[in-house]
Amino acid sequence: MTALIDLNCDMGEGFGQWVLGEAPDEEIMSLISSANIAAGFHAGDPNSMDRVVKLAQAYGVGLGAHPGYNDLQGFGRRYIKTSSEELVNDIVYQVGAIREFGRRHGIPLQHVKPHGALYMEAAVNEELSQMIVDMLVKTSGETILFCMESSLTYGIAKQSGLPVVREFYADRDYDNSGSIVFARQVGRPDPAAIAAKCVKACQTGMVTTVEGDEIKIGFESICFHSDTPGALDIGKAIRNGLTEAGITIASAKTVLEQNS
Repeated sequence: MTALIDLNCDMGEGFGQWVLGEAPDEEIMSLISSANIAAGFHAGDPNSMDRVVKLAQAYGVGLGAHPGYNDLQGFGRRYIKTSSEELVNDIVYQVGAIREFGRRHGIPLQHVKPHGALYMEAAVNEELSQMIVDMLVKTSGETILFCMESSLTYGIAKQSGLPVVREFYADRDYDNSGSIVFARQVGRPDPAAIAAKCVKACQTGMVTTVEGDEIKIGFESICFHSDTPGALDIGKAIRNGLTEAGITIASAKTVLEQNS
């Protein structure tokens, strides 16, 4: 039984006049304990970063950088073939932007969570994961790295001593390998079903896969996406479901400190 859990969401994923998702960032921010803020490459711009970082500070939410592939047109969900060195340099650039906006508004950088295709590439790319971990150890050894339990990233981060948080994806399906299945949403997910899935995972440590099997899943944080249709209702349902089940929501930093 998991009694203390982080609830995170990808935020600020518009650009200029383009707004992604139905719910205002402020309404989502009021529900969560950690925010992953787009850092300009897959989405976001200096004005959106400033605005969403201020919201995180105002709501007492853990600040996270959400770096992605340099792919505005594809929203960072397309694989780009390039070197691990180039990708890590892109991550440094984006993390630095969020960190500086955090310093401006008096909120420290809590975590880094790669976005989309970059997250999934790191999960299976040992060289890239090692370089990301080495970079964070050198530049900010206290910064938490978010990843999946089934990823190579997780094992490398644990071995290095870098703080690491495993995610459970509320609004994504799992396969029998423990990895998430990327499928375009068809229609609007049922918030109650998603909340029940999260509560079950916290209480039993199990999730039902697309193959119909039950597998074990380890995690310290639950993620939902602000661009999922009905994201606000999903966030409310998850929060209410966890609270009613006696599960406390706290920032990733607090969860790790309590579990140490």
